[in-house]
Amino acid sequence: MHPFRGTYTVLVTPFTADGGAVDVAALKRLVEYQIREGVHGLVPLGSTGEFLSLTREERQQVIETVVGTAAGRVPVLVGTGAEYTPHAVEYSREAEAMGADGLMIIPPFYSVPTAEELYVHYKAVADRTAIPIMIYNNPNAANVDMLPETVARLSEIEAVQYIKESTLDVTRVRDIIRLCGDRLTVFAGVLGYESFFLGAQGWVAVCSNVAPRISAELFNACADRNDPAEARAIHQRMVDLLWWVGGPRYVAGTKAALGMIGLDCGPPRPPRLPLPEAMRPELQRVVAALDLPGIAA
Repeated sequence: MHPFRGTYTVLVTPFTADGGAVDVAALKRLVEYQIREGVHGLVPLGSTGEFLSLTREERQQVIETVVGTAAGRVPVLVGTGAEYTPHAVEYSREAEAMGADGLMIIPPFYSVPTAEELYVHYKAVADRTAIPIMIYNNPNAANVDMLPETVARLSEIEAVQYIKESTLDVTRVRDIIRLCGDRLTVFAGVLGYESFFLGAQGWVAVCSNVAPRISAELFNACADRNDPAEARAIHQRMVDLLWWVGGPRYVAGTKAALGMIGLDCGPPRPPRLPLPEAMRPELQRVVAALDLPGIAA
């Protein structure tokens, strides 16, 4: 497997209409849509995938479906974050055994670990697995902010080769690259467009669930062709969608938008609520303006 690079979609998890089960058929269609439209990689069981709202059996079902459907055509990085280090190790070993190409691991999200505790946590996973690890800095969700100096220490763990940097401070990309050099590849978590021009080599994107080709083209224009004018035009085309799939509505908005292009993903699981009906006409306008190909049933 080549080094990870490009736009990686952090997949929603489709549920049946009552929210009671994973909709495997819809998940397969979503994966096929992503690959057909040129996305560079897939990340199931991230925050957008509602990983904390799934049972152990459902987690396994999602991994099996995504890895099996992708069938080696694009890399699959599985989210294996957990509050308890032995659980993170267990989930990571399971994902590796089921064919994951890499792991995306958010820090323990309640205990507010110190820098030393973070090192021990990630080292425990690295010592028991043999695939690359993408650490995931999202202080809003994890209750801990992995500052560039902490990231540099973590990058000394051989398996820690990537980071998803999800603050709104784009200078983090600059500082992580300065401190880590070629030990660590930076993926943006939110500010894809801005981060590419500071050296990020990837983007773990929510918007690419809905618009994978446009999202992949943004990376290609920035990182491969180094064409600021083309990149700016692509970014402007998708900027309204970014508002709808970010912030507190990121799961509900993404699932609603997918329904508008032909893939009913069911509701989010509680405590999340579906997108309010009053908001749907405006989202429909935004989605229609993108002129997306749609997802066949």
